[in-house]
Amino acid sequence: MDTKSQARERKKAEFSEPAQRKGKSTLVLIVVLLILIGVAVYLVISSSKDNPTATAVATNPATTSAPESRDIRIPLTDLGSTARFFDYKLTDNKPVRFFVIKSSDGVYRAALDACDTCYHAKKGYHQEGDDMICNNCGLHFHSAKINEVHGGCNPIGLPRTIEGNQLVIKSSELESRGGYF
Repeated sequence: MDTKSQARERKKAEFSEPAQRKGKSTLVLIVVLLILIGVAVYLVISSSKDNPTATAVATNPATTSAPESRDIRIPLTDLGSTARFFDYKLTDNKPVRFFVIKSSDGVYRAALDACDTCYHAKKGYHQEGDDMICNNCGLHFHSAKINEVHGGCNPIGLPRTIEGNQLVIKSSELESRGGYF
């Protein structure tokens, strides 16, 4: 026969066992939530690295020479070894994105933010050191080869001239390459 104290101990054990299981379940739930939050933070950070809208990106800071001219004129003092990205609206309002960089050999270079191979993905390029890197396939292109090497995944070069202290890109060059965007 059980005594009253044995019965009390048995009831305590019955009630404490579910409480212990509940505590373990809560702990597992907290760990799972922390893991999910960590994965979400990682995905947000990694997706922002894929997006080429960094601090070097400028939207339409280029100036035109006259109201009737849509040619792009960029002061050389605004350009350096960090690629600057620009948006240009074609006459049909379609946006075209390009970048300009002063490469390590001292030459000012300009190219579309697209290539013959990956332009359908519409991901463009980003810069690491002296290389422009395709955001779609990951291939690296040395900045001194822009406007020199053509085809494949190389950035599509834009003819440009230096007039005084400005880099000039003819609007007709951008208009003729609108199909990449």
